[in-house]
Amino acid sequence: MKQSAAPILITGVGRRVGLHLAHQFLARGIPVIGTFRSRRDSLEALEQAGARLETCDFERAGDVERLIDTVRGDAPRLRAIIHNASDWLPERDDTPPRTVFERMMRVHAGVPYELNLALRGALETQAEAGEPADIIHIGDYVSGRGSRKHIAYAASKAAQDNLTLSFAALLAPKVKVNSIAPALVLFNEQDDEAYREKTLAKSLLRREGGLAEMQHQVDYLLDSTYVTGRIIAMDGGRHLA
Repeated sequence: MKQSAAPILITGVGRRVGLHLAHQFLARGIPVIGTFRSRRDSLEALEQAGARLETCDFERAGDVERLIDTVRGDAPRLRAIIHNASDWLPERDDTPPRTVFERMMRVHAGVPYELNLALRGALETQAEAGEPADIIHIGDYVSGRGSRKHIAYAASKAAQDNLTLSFAALLAPKVKVNSIAPALVLFNEQDDEAYREKTLAKSLLRREGGLAEMQHQVDYLLDSTYVTGRIIAMDGGRHLA
């Protein structure tokens, strides 16, 4: 008897990249377990499409522990973990630097570290059944160059890149572990024309990467049988502009 498809765990499915990935996988018949911090209208359609959604504020240790217990109980096998949840706090005079740094590290490195270790068994069980298993970190272009206005954010994304290297070595050959480092994926609705023009000028291709391109990169890593421990740039040639 053929086994049912193992689910993909995606963190941060309420909007943008996470929401798009979740809908795409569900449309392909792949079960999705998604996490969100704040309830959004977009989640209703995701639930109707069949996603299993879990509230999880990464700053609350109890939320993360509950998520781990739930996934372990409901999914003895996992097809993949996609670490998409993100926050983007700048350094500001009204926020203590320690608060900013600890939150950025917790969201982008601390919780992914915990989830990868805690759910390792479900990924390895998938691999032992002869099926592919992956971890994908959604990183950021700034992890390799820093940021004047988002120092802690950039540092935490660099830490996430290092998790990719370490977990790739730890979980080989059963589980592939990679990262995608995008620059501009999608503008926000509130971004004005001046900001858009300035941002587009930073890359050779002078356009948004877009959600379809992010899906393409994720699919490439999931489909690959020989890529692990890599940080895949998705920056429109920004390094040459």
